[in-house]
Amino acid sequence: MGRWTDYLFVNAATLLWAGNVVLGRALREAVGPWTLAAARGVIASVLFAALLWRRGGTHQPLRPADRWLVAAMALSGVVGFQVLLYAGLRSTTAVNAGLVNAAGPLATVLLARMLVGTPLARRHVVGAVVSLVGVAVILSQGSWQTLARLRFNPGDVLVLGAVICWALYSIAGRKLLERHPTVWVTATSTVLGALVLVGPAGWEWTRTPPAWSPGVVAALLYIGAGPSFLAFLAWNEGVRRLGPSGAMAFYNTLPLYAGLVAAVALGELPGPAQWAGGVLVVGGCLLAAVGSDRTRPSRRSRLA
Repeated sequence: MGRWTDYLFVNAATLLWAGNVVLGRALREAVGPWTLAAARGVIASVLFAALLWRRGGTHQPLRPADRWLVAAMALSGVVGFQVLLYAGLRSTTAVNAGLVNAAGPLATVLLARMLVGTPLARRHVVGAVVSLVGVAVILSQGSWQTLARLRFNPGDVLVLGAVICWALYSIAGRKLLERHPTVWVTATSTVLGALVLVGPAGWEWTRTPPAWSPGVVAALLYIGAGPSFLAFLAWNEGVRRLGPSGAMAFYNTLPLYAGLVAAVALGELPGPAQWAGGVLVVGGCLLAAVGSDRTRPSRRSRLA
């Protein structure tokens, strides 16, 4: 397989994640955010368990420090990220959510610098400024008066919180993934996060039961099997082939795919402010992400 297949893997992952953003927006009246996140976690947990059982083998016990890292991944990425994203999508558009999510790589870089002392290159600073200006344009809808008065869409702020949770998830998993297979780490954190989500989802269910329909069930199955399972496997293969920075640059195709899917499925056409902000966000993220790795990664897979 040629280099074009390397790009196909990472683009397949971001396309699946874009579908998750659009479906999360479409399901806002039918399923609550806790229930939606729990359903995603449970379905993905079943699929990961089946994959690990099929592969067989044993795994070394986790050290105490590793257990804290797994817990941090579960709470930030599986619980916090998903709940905040789905809650935000109840009052913002899929296009806005996709664009704000494009700040994820930069949020990871900046928080890694503050929390674990990861070196910060000049291009990271420039990219951060450009991307943050783009997010400001999106949140203010192009109105600097609105920005000055802090009259943001609450959903956009929740999505920004989700982005921060995703950055924390990535940082917590960095050292853990150096010592353990990626699929095993992701499966463990997914199962733990799903267990945390079940209780709040049950409480939410008693207050606002889901509006079941064949379409809702199909959407839940897609969200659990696609963005939570298949997208991870495709992304991991892309990282193995392109390296972390090469793959992360393509993460910024998510807002482009989210905008296209939303325009077709929901009729949410992006406005001038969204286009301008999106260009700044994606441009800033690409500036920070491209060229971080000087060498090609090992071809040895760390899937399991």
